[in-house]
Amino acid sequence: MTTDAGTLDTFPKLLMHHARVRGARPAIREKDLGIWQTWTWQHYADEVRALACGLAEQGFRRGEHLALVGDNRPRLYAAICAAQCLGGVPVPLYQDAVATEMAFPIQNAEIAFAFAEDQEQVDKLLEILPQCPTLKRIYYDDPRGMRHYAQPQLMSYDKLLEIGRASLARRPEFLEEEIEKGRASDTAAMFFTSGTTGVPKGVVLTHENLIDRSRAVAEMEALGDHDVVLAFMPPAWIGQNIFSYAQPLVAGYCICCPEAAETVVSDMREVAPTYYFAPPRVFEALLTQVSVRMEDAAALKRWLYRSFMAVAKRVGTRILERRPVSLLDRILYYLGDFLIYAPLRNVLGMSKVRIAYTGGEAIGPDLFSFYRSLGINLKQLYGSTETSVFVCVQPDGQVKSDTVGPAVKGVELKFTPQRELLIRSPGLFKEYYKNPQATREAKDAEGWFHTGDAGYVDQDGHVRIIDRAKDVGKLADGTLFAPKYLENKLKFFPYLKEAVAFGDKRERVCAFINIDMEAVADWAERRNIAFSGYTDLAQQDPVYELVAQCLEQVNADLAREPELANSQIHRFLILHKELEADDGELTRTRKVRRGFIAEKYGSLVEAMFQGRNSVHVEAQVKYEDGRSATFAAELKIRDAKTFAPAAARRAA
Repeated sequence: MTTDAGTLDTFPKLLMHHARVRGARPAIREKDLGIWQTWTWQHYADEVRALACGLAEQGFRRGEHLALVGDNRPRLYAAICAAQCLGGVPVPLYQDAVATEMAFPIQNAEIAFAFAEDQEQVDKLLEILPQCPTLKRIYYDDPRGMRHYAQPQLMSYDKLLEIGRASLARRPEFLEEEIEKGRASDTAAMFFTSGTTGVPKGVVLTHENLIDRSRAVAEMEALGDHDVVLAFMPPAWIGQNIFSYAQPLVAGYCICCPEAAETVVSDMREVAPTYYFAPPRVFEALLTQVSVRMEDAAALKRWLYRSFMAVAKRVGTRILERRPVSLLDRILYYLGDFLIYAPLRNVLGMSKVRIAYTGGEAIGPDLFSFYRSLGINLKQLYGSTETSVFVCVQPDGQVKSDTVGPAVKGVELKFTPQRELLIRSPGLFKEYYKNPQATREAKDAEGWFHTGDAGYVDQDGHVRIIDRAKDVGKLADGTLFAPKYLENKLKFFPYLKEAVAFGDKRERVCAFINIDMEAVADWAERRNIAFSGYTDLAQQDPVYELVAQCLEQVNADLAREPELANSQIHRFLILHKELEADDGELTRTRKVRRGFIAEKYGSLVEAMFQGRNSVHVEAQVKYEDGRSATFAAELKIRDAKTFAPAAARRAA
């Protein structure tokens, strides 16, 4: 086999290379029953060899698809690579998806083989078997609860591994030959889009797509086997897959799989990652936890926190970027680092992070600045499933809160007259699976991918994304209306979990608000406000006043921006329920499906614009035990304080 890492053109070849040159180094660590277990690169390669041979014995052939559903686990990543060893195509599915959501990708890709982490995922696959007649084999990792399952499709992962080891012993040359057949142009994986605007599409990516983009950024950031990453987002999301599968196989760094979703923060403190990636909602949730804890702290601690965070806001980013700062401010910042910033970075698990990325959607500038002011090198990147993630990345020393950085090496950009961003890149997807019309609509004859995002390049060569092109509109007076920009400003506040803004072709802007239950409940308890649950708390007058204060601050900021001064939020209501992916209101990557929400809650939207003070709502509620009931409530609608541009400047 080829030994030069730079010429290895498939993931199985990269894995075998790492097993040879750094076989004893850690490749994957998993926390199980409170103890970190380590897979070395040699162990990883041995597991993949046996698993691939087991799949081959079971009839898995080149070009076939393997569905994978589960959390980040070493065995899941081994299964991905095992399929690729045989020229197969792994198809990760979202582990929190309901059974019916899994049916379409399995039907669409005619999947016959599936890897399921545990009983919960097996049950989902068994539920949709009548709609998915191609599904013949289901391999499960965790045997707990599976003792009495007798379906002929089922087999344990350990049994498959046993079959594979026996096959490998009989024909050791078989797998080497299969791996050597692999080419850069072969399909490496298929990821289904989140379906923000309709039916999910299978995005077909080659080994070349994923390896080229992973390598470009690994070289840019000097990533190597000294780096550590925490793998805690869904493996079906292209972002997690790049950072926990593609890039480690290129750069040789170690990934760590947390024990459970509830232990991510504590596990992160233990592994101390050096390289970190999360969408803005994760950074929002971490900040909310910090804010809630500080509200509960003693008066002296609250005063120290607020005082030194003011120092960090003023000079923290300048110090991180090694720009000039006065001696007094530098002394104050170093004192703050000892008392506040370093302990806070440790609590967040970011004490050793040297590179942190956020992407997937826009991050609020205030939220972005908060982390950088603490000395965390948080940067923005821009990309999508169709572009193998890496399109734009902010280099060190060129970090801005309102851009996503310049194009990564090898990427070409241009804009249409309507400001839509077009991309050509070595990472550009091959096609949408079985959907030639959608492929032609997204990728033109010259190879330009139409992103659907509106933006422009600033004077420094950085790309600035305004919003989704289809979502950017205008108010009745012609003012630019960028709903995502408004929503991100609102979500900076720890009390606001989600927001949906409406205003296109209207005379003013109105918004739905979801409160953050944890943060607002803590706030309410400290004020002796009684409540029975989310709906009751959300409709309390003091909570409306709290939300109104947040909107007032956002409107004051907007009034200082000439292009957006008239798009301040005039009216709002707090929804009676949290927006949920299971209800179709969010995608599985937690993006708002604005069109669906506007249609589903059309009467609520109209009530805000009609100037009403309340609106009646009825909804079906389904309980965990299967029972359902009709819920009815009168939702309050309130005005938000707005500012004339001059008044906002005086307030500042």
